[in-house]
Parts: sequence; C-alpha cells; structure tokens
Amino acid sequence: MRVALTGQGYEVDDVKSGDAALQKLREERFDLVLLDVSMPGMDGLETCRLIREQSEIAIVMLTVRDEEGDKVAALDAGADDYVTKPFKTSELSARIRAALRRTPSMLAPATGRLAVGAVEIDFDTREVKNKGRRMHLTPREFDLLRYLIIHPNRVLSHRELLQGVWGPDYGDEVDMLRVVVNQLRKKIEFHPSKPVLLLTEPWVGYRFALPSEGGSAEQKSSNGRTVQPR
Repeated sequence: MRVALTGQGYEVDDVKSGDAALQKLREERFDLVLLDVSMPGMDGLETCRLIREQSEIAIVMLTVRDEEGDKVAALDAGADDYVTKPFKTSELSARIRAALRRTPSMLAPATGRLAVGAVEIDFDTREVKNKGRRMHLTPREFDLLRYLIIHPNRVLSHRELLQGVWGPDYGDEVDMLRVVVNQLRKKIEFHPSKPVLLLTEPWVGYRFALPSEGGSAEQKSSNGRTVQPR
C-alpha cells in the first residue's frame, strides 16, 4: 500500500500500533490517517476515537467486515469513511481523495448560531448543544447537519447528500448515509425513533424541518446573530 500511494504522489509515513500513531500525530502534521481496525494493542476504533478527540484530520478506516454494526462503530468513532478488504487500489485512492476534500470551505457557507427547539448550533465553533448539554458530533455528522440546515425544509436525495457532504465520488453509499443520519438523530432528537427535525422521505432522502418565522429564510438566535441558508 505504501508503494502504491507513494507512486501516486503522496508522502507516506507508517507506524505499527495505535499508540505509535498518536505519538506521531503529536510530533508531525499530516492530512489524513489510514487506520486498520485490527492492530496490535490498541485497536483501530479506539485509536480513531482518541485521534478525533484532538483533531479533525481526515480518517479512513480499513476493515475486513462489512456488517452494519461494523460501519456504525467506525463512523461513530469519528471515521470519515471506511473501506472493506479486499479492495482495489483505485477504490482506496478515490476514498482518500474524497476524505481530503472534506473541509469546511468545500461546503456551502453557514455562520452564526441557530436554535431549533432545545438544540443550539454554533456554526463558527462547530458546537452543538441539546438541552444545554454539549453533544460530541463527528466531523461528518456536523457537516451533514449543516448541509441539511442550509437547505431547510427541502427534500434532499441520498445522492445529493452524499455528493454534497462526502464529495463527487459518492452517490450510491446509502447504507453509510443512513448510519450517519441515525447517529445524528441520537444527538439532536428527543425521541430518535420518532424524529421531528431530521425527517426521512421514504425511498428519496432526508429533509431538515426548520420552522420559519414570518416566512424569513434567516433564523435568528437570542444574541441576534444569524444563519443564512444559501
């Protein structure tokens, strides 16, 4: 894998354990981490969680299993994406490119703060609170939430959401989108099994139910700052 990625122009470094990866990230700057779920000592999922606590670096998990529970575990740990073994180098390269494009600037802009019921969202600090309690959202969960909010009350297809949040190389990974939506609902909905904010449009996609005040597209928070859907 190192030879293949180096041949594509990437600068690659590698370590043999999760602890070594954490130490390497403290010492040097990297743009992306490839993590194998199975590693000696600390496994890939725990390593991913610890990396995500201190960084928003792009993370792609490599796993031999493709069950939904494994996908949930990888994404909930903070991974941007996962690739199931065995995989082609071309597939891994596409996933890497997409993960590297996951930056706030690639998404439609949103600034300020927004309160929807008990949920408070600060787009500048990427902080979300529910009933005053800070909720830890992975970068993908936050980016998906932001994309839905800047297109309020509009049905967004699976493909549009995948390409708008993950990148143009995506579109058919509906299972992955469903996992992130389910995880997001657990953090912003009062009853995740009966959502009132992040709604499913069967066979089509999802929409964010954002109440309009006076028909305005701007939603004002208590401090007067605004979020402007574009």
